[in-house]
Amino acid sequence: MTDMAAQQFPKGALWGAAAVIGITLTAVTAVRTGLVAGPATAPAARARDHVAIVTSRQFVFSDRADGALVATDAATGKTAMTVVPGSNSGFIRGVLRGLARERMLKQVGREPPFAVTQWADGALTLTDTGTGRVIELGSFGPDNRATWAKLLAAHEG
Repeated sequence: MTDMAAQQFPKGALWGAAAVIGITLTAVTAVRTGLVAGPATAPAARARDHVAIVTSRQFVFSDRADGALVATDAATGKTAMTVVPGSNSGFIRGVLRGLARERMLKQVGREPPFAVTQWADGALTLTDTGTGRVIELGSFGPDNRATWAKLLAAHEG
């Protein structure tokens, strides 16, 4: 048997690990401080490429006593869609719950509407006009994106 206490850790491995950590921290610091340009966000890339808006509508969401979620057109005050409890549109509730928490933390009330926007490049976004937060709905998969697309289509229908 070998004596583990007598063996030394390879110094080359320590120096290699230190170098990897140092390079990583330097790269992250360079991007965060603006010395090196990071990748463009989707909204910035759309602005840079002048991607047109196909359609955009603003909605206000409220809960009904029976547990349904009601999406109201902010411009007309008409109901655009009702999401009943147990329906397959729980993703809408989940997204709104997260945005409501952010509004609460930033002390923004329920009054500002949410904008659902269809872009010419196929993207679908949800913008919280109260906080400025933009969510790329396609990043959650086609089924979840489709729930928001139905809201936009229900409004236009």
